[in-house]
Amino acid sequence: MRALPVRLDAVLVQALIAAALSFAHLHDLAAAAGQHGWKAWAYPVSVDLLLVAAWRRLRSGGAKAAGWCWFLVALTASLGANVATAGLLDMDHVPAWLRILVAGWPAVAFLGGTLLAHGATADARTTERESTPEPRASQAPSPATELPAAEPEPAPPSTTPVPPALVTLARKVADEHRTRTGTPIDTSTLRARLGVPLPLAEALSTHLT
Repeated sequence: MRALPVRLDAVLVQALIAAALSFAHLHDLAAAAGQHGWKAWAYPVSVDLLLVAAWRRLRSGGAKAAGWCWFLVALTASLGANVATAGLLDMDHVPAWLRILVAGWPAVAFLGGTLLAHGATADARTTERESTPEPRASQAPSPATELPAAEPEPAPPSTTPVPPALVTLARKVADEHRTRTGTPIDTSTLRARLGVPLPLAEALSTHLT
């Protein structure tokens, strides 16, 4: 079986060397602060994991404020260990405030990792809910499309008294309208031409049929 060629990336090699040195500095600082044995090795792991979790949050694109906050916290812890072990701190006589910071770091790392992990899950669920279209309610069919339009009921015979002279005038207007348009005159037109109220126009229309 043919082996796959291994390509060395200079940037990746440099990153591994820097990570190893930072890991060693964090271990030495934890051991000098009274955290011996496996605990001294757990400190650099917690710092690096918090850095990775914060970086993943920044790459995910959601809640970048929280990602930057915890990224700076972890970066400060890593840089602080690098500077402290560079000869600026007496590793045999670590000050009390530094011992307190080292002892309290596990709680800070646990809080940051938990918030980053659960916050990312909540953001993903929110994004999924926003991107999933809500089912549309089936549109109720319009009554006009379901049922045929009801035919208008014939108006009851009008009881409005109509003067015979007005009937004659209405017939003349109706004849002129039919001659001009070829269609019988409707009640609205008759009312407009004669200037009479609607009930009287309806009564006149019944005399014209």
